[in-house]
Formats: sequence, C-alpha cells, structure tokens
Amino acid sequence: MSAQPDHQRDTQRALLALYDEALPTVYGYFARRCRDRGIAEDLTSETFLAAFQTAGAGAQRGAPPPIGMPWLLGVSRHKLADHYRGRPDPVPVAEPPEPPGGADDWDAELDRMIAENVLAKLTEPHRAVLVLRYMDDCSVSECAQLLGRTVHATEALLVRAKRAFRKEYPEGGSHE
Repeated sequence: MSAQPDHQRDTQRALLALYDEALPTVYGYFARRCRDRGIAEDLTSETFLAAFQTAGAGAQRGAPPPIGMPWLLGVSRHKLADHYRGRPDPVPVAEPPEPPGGADDWDAELDRMIAENVLAKLTEPHRAVLVLRYMDDCSVSECAQLLGRTVHATEALLVRAKRAFRKEYPEGGSHE
C-alpha cells in the first residue's frame, strides 16, 4: 500500500475546506448566468470535479494550484465558457434582483432590465464576449482564452458586439 505524499493530502484538505465555503458562491455564479437551475447545478458539480482533478494532478507533480476562491472562480469561468462554446443556446443573462426598496434606485434597475433584454436579443458570440468582459470583468485576453479566439479576433468581436448592443438598445433607454 502506497502512502499519499503530504502535499497531496494537504491539497485535498484545502479543497475540502474550500468546498463548504465556496459552494454557495460557485452555484450563485452559475445561477445568475444560466436560465436553467439544472444547468447551474451541473456546472457547479463539473467545476468542483475539475478543481479536484486539477489540484490532484498538480499535487502529484508537486506543484498544486493556489487553492482559493479566485482560482475556483477561474475554474468556474472556464466551465461556463466550455458549456457555451459551440452551442446554439444563448449565453445566460443574470436574473434581475428583487426590486430595490428606494424609489431612487428604480431608474437604474429599469436600465438594467432593458440592457439584459437587449443582451438576450444578440447573437451567441456577441452575448458571450459582452458577458465575459462586462459581467464577469474578464480582460480581453482572458475573454479570448475562454472563447478559444485570438486577442485580435476577440477585440474585433467586442467592437461588433458593442455596436450591435447599441443598435438594439432603445432610444432614450437611459432613465437617469
């Protein structure tokens, strides 16, 4: 019987400790971006499975990844991009939050709902790049990597996506 190296056991413990803390965050990440709860649950499971596999492989090589929320959310972004890459399904749009209590916030909330409606009308590549860039706050190079494109092609796609978004956004759409 072979014993596991200490660094491999430490990596497993770190992931198990992170799991309880991260599960709501990872699921929430997918739930806000998917229209289907089942897909959000599947992607959450796939994220943790990939995290355990990646961390385990790294630990076996003696170079485990930096286990933590930023790393796990990076795995989540990759799983979401993998899910939508090459699929005809639209990129998810975040569900609008509960209406805010103050009347002053209503205009911003209305603008958000209009923007999400416009986003849903765009083509899948346009939605994907806009969601990654502006909702997930990915850099252009991160978007390119997640979409399987070059940086130059992603920059061009982003320009076209913003143009398409502005074209679909209603005149006088800003209510502030």
